[in-house]
Amino acid sequence: MHFWKRTYYKTIGRWLFGKNIKELAKFLGESAETLARTDPRYHSFSMPKRSGGTRQIQAPQPALKKLQRKVLRRIFGRLRSHPSVTGFEKHHSIVTNARTHVGADVVVRMDIQDFFPSTSSERLYQYFRNIGWNRKAANLLVNLCTLDGALPQGAPTSPRLSNLVNYQMDARLAGLANSLGAVYTRYADDITFSFCDDNHAAISTAIRYTKKILADYGYRLHHKKKLHIRRTHQRQEVTGLVVNEQVALPRTRRRWLRAVEHRLANGENASISPEQFAGWRALQNMIEIQSRTDNDTK
Repeated sequence: MHFWKRTYYKTIGRWLFGKNIKELAKFLGESAETLARTDPRYHSFSMPKRSGGTRQIQAPQPALKKLQRKVLRRIFGRLRSHPSVTGFEKHHSIVTNARTHVGADVVVRMDIQDFFPSTSSERLYQYFRNIGWNRKAANLLVNLCTLDGALPQGAPTSPRLSNLVNYQMDARLAGLANSLGAVYTRYADDITFSFCDDNHAAISTAIRYTKKILADYGYRLHHKKKLHIRRTHQRQEVTGLVVNEQVALPRTRRRWLRAVEHRLANGENASISPEQFAGWRALQNMIEIQSRTDNDTK
């Protein structure tokens, strides 16, 4: 039988049959009846954004959150996202995302608008069917992982799902970058292209086609104020870290931390607590360690 015929019949078989709710329950260590009775409930609250304004968070109630964590670990943890995706992935961080772009002539950053709310339940249903779940099981997974027809910002399953369901999108964006002699990464809603040469035509093409590719999956870029094009004579930042020569916190942030450290050491009041300062120091150590590890492997 020809390869395309085998693929066709395999796909049809997966759609007609596929793994059922009992198999899903077995994966999760729950009864099928318990899963069917699950009533997804959330509570909403607002959090301030670093860039201003607020972000709406939908946090699952404890029982649902516990079940979602099982789904995340036992089902989604077995699946692969695209290699260009660094957000919410094992062995990756804002540092590994940033260091990919160190030393580039041009760094272009774009931001996806309303990323989780724009990731629809219809796309997730298609994804679950394509990876082998039957209609009822796919619908149950959608019910457990979505709210009001989209990914809720606050559910433990949402970050990983946003990577898995967008594998094809990321593959297309990585292919676009490769065709232009650039490098592509995505950290959640933060898209970065870096170029070895300052080629205006290539940069314009990357921006134009990124918009078109994202539109195919229901996404839009933020307005121009969140499009950043930075060259070597400017401060190039990726996921909040400077990448001109090496991965580092911005100079103003480093100076602020030194001032905070001095005030805390002298028993004076500082703008952050000792616990918050310890978190910043841990971030600095992570940057140093992960940057050094990257250099050692070259």
